[in-house]
Amino acid sequence: MNNKTNKLQCILQPALYYKSIFLSIITALTSPLVFADEATTNIDLPSVSVTGNPLGLGSEELIVPVSVLNGRELSLKRESTLGDTLNGIPGVSATHFGPNASRPVIRGLDAERVRIMQNGVGVLDASSLSFDHAVSIDPLIIEQIDVVRGPAALLYGGSAVGGAVNAIDHRIPTEKLDGITGRTEARLGGPDSQSNVAGVVDAGNGQLAIHGDAYSRKTSDLDIPGFAVSRRKSEFDGTPRINSGKLVNSSANGDGGAIGASLTFDHGYLGASYSELNNNYGTVAEEAVRIDMKSQRWDIASEFHDLDKLGLGNLINRVKIRLAHTDYEHQELESGVVGTTFKNHGIEGSLEAGHTPINTSLGSISGVLGFQFQNTTFEALGEEAFVPSTNTQTQALYVYEELPIDQLKVSFGGRTEHATVDASANAKFGPAQNSSFNPTSYALGGIYTLNPTWSFASNLSHNERAPSYFELYANGAHLATGQFEVGDPNFGEERSNGIDAQIRWKDGKNSFSVGPYYTRFSSFIGLLDTGSTQAGLPVAQFTAVEASFKGFEATGKFALDDHLNLNLSGDYVRATNLTTGDPLPRIAPLRIGAGLHYQKNSFGARMDVLHAFDQNRTAANELATDGYTDVSALVSYKLPTKLNIELFAKANNLLNQEIREHTSILKDIAPQGARAVLIGFRSDF
Repeated sequence: MNNKTNKLQCILQPALYYKSIFLSIITALTSPLVFADEATTNIDLPSVSVTGNPLGLGSEELIVPVSVLNGRELSLKRESTLGDTLNGIPGVSATHFGPNASRPVIRGLDAERVRIMQNGVGVLDASSLSFDHAVSIDPLIIEQIDVVRGPAALLYGGSAVGGAVNAIDHRIPTEKLDGITGRTEARLGGPDSQSNVAGVVDAGNGQLAIHGDAYSRKTSDLDIPGFAVSRRKSEFDGTPRINSGKLVNSSANGDGGAIGASLTFDHGYLGASYSELNNNYGTVAEEAVRIDMKSQRWDIASEFHDLDKLGLGNLINRVKIRLAHTDYEHQELESGVVGTTFKNHGIEGSLEAGHTPINTSLGSISGVLGFQFQNTTFEALGEEAFVPSTNTQTQALYVYEELPIDQLKVSFGGRTEHATVDASANAKFGPAQNSSFNPTSYALGGIYTLNPTWSFASNLSHNERAPSYFELYANGAHLATGQFEVGDPNFGEERSNGIDAQIRWKDGKNSFSVGPYYTRFSSFIGLLDTGSTQAGLPVAQFTAVEASFKGFEATGKFALDDHLNLNLSGDYVRATNLTTGDPLPRIAPLRIGAGLHYQKNSFGARMDVLHAFDQNRTAANELATDGYTDVSALVSYKLPTKLNIELFAKANNLLNQEIREHTSILKDIAPQGARAVLIGFRSDF
């Protein structure tokens, strides 16, 4: 770690290390003596998607399918990881490498095909390299999560061919604030005996807005309903079924926080933030191995809008700048001794300009032009390093335009990118290697409003993605997956064409949407088993094949009366290696869900049921997975106080079923948690 970083830590870590003091201050601030007068508090945080469309439209107006979790709904759905928090949203499953590491899987695609962002800028960690590497975002401090399903590469990069996930934390205030606002949240119990607490506070005088947050998370080894090893695996290879009732080495201990500030104006803001995350957790796959993760991040963001009204120009009416610098490191500890160290540090940013509407004979065209760049250096140091040190640089230009024509709104986007992925010379991996790529993507979409209740949306896209550093240069034993992984430095761009469609209906509080999708890859880069062994492990080769992904998603919400809602959902994906005709691995089965949500005055109750069917359509050397029915329930009560305090109790896996996610590479040695109850409170002020 360099001297500059050490100096920053000396200056800023008191706000991070003294979290107990900070949380006590938050509690004090919520007292009526210092609570800001409601008439003078002026904060309006976004409650609609800020990710699916750069023009600031509401979720219902977006052409691409987007799901938004925020506020109370996000608070009640939070899990320990980002992937498990989003699991169950139509089209979204999770990699679930035990309870501590889980990335979202969208429409059967994961790793480098799902772009994970924090406030619109990429999360520069090592979570896409290996399933046991956690995402460097803790859901406890997230205020909103946007999930864009389907190709979003035009705005966010080629790695968004499956979709994009944007975690929004408001660490850089974007709106004027006069007074104090914030939230606190605490949880206790569950199958992992968690004890979590988080606090967020924002204060401002109408011009300067300051943000602070801190959290602490601690869990024990996960309680499970039966044996860790599945019956199928034991019968297949003779693995003994031991460790009944507990998932050994699944505990975790993490904390972190941030400080940020913005100057706010009538037409924009300028701000910065510093955040730090620490996470120490067991890897489950190896009983003596834990990961000690640290991430430090600086963010700078600014946006100015309505520039044409200020007389600053007739062409550009909005400018947005986002920039983040990240220093990420984690050490894999074997019986307390450092085995392998992974580092990823770099900078990513974007400059986006929205132009004033252009009038044409067909209508008024609105849109944005953007420039995006990234420069990151990855290092793996130690005996178990299976990729060399690499530097990845990308520069991209993109455009997005919308044209309303009566009842039809048409969108068009294009993106061109230049990427270089260079590996350093290494005694283990050989001489230096250099690769460069020029991916180009474009899309055409539209939404047709039949009447005030019915609409139809569709998207056509062509996407190209530059291979990642590990797809190009991996060459070694990857113990987390139990494979010897081999890359191919001769890869070209990964290319795909896709189409999706949705029928949408909304009438008052009732709504539903349903639609199919189809994506065909002419060169899908998959990690495929070769049938050979090396160093005592099966060899898996990154190979470009033709592949298809097709499926559907459905969701609905219906008001049965003034206080009771019925929620329905379903999704299915079928993925095939067209070169061989075999199924692709780790694809989620058909899932259907239903829930009854009741709310009257201060009392709330809900019951949700998610049924996953058997997954018998498996790849070579992949075991089938039994279906399950996950029943959960929740009751909540808002206390009759000015502070808006809500108590809740949540019960998961009420049927105490053995739940194994087919999308998890550890599904046969790491089931989900047993039946358990979690209690907590949340307070907004």
